[in-house]
Amino acid sequence: MNLSQGELAGAVGVSRQTINAIERGRYNPSLELAFELACHFDCTIENIFIPEIE
Repeated sequence: MNLSQGELAGAVGVSRQTINAIERGRYNPSLELAFELACHFDCTIENIFIPEIE
């Protein structure tokens, strides 16, 4: 899927900067936003947000 940060932000109701921060791992989205993102991409939250195991 070819989608800009701005387009995704508009689709889920947040700023482009928020999407950028999530992608960079500098912001943990709320559960509500995580559900919005999963719904947008038709997948589970786990498919998007995989915890890093050290």
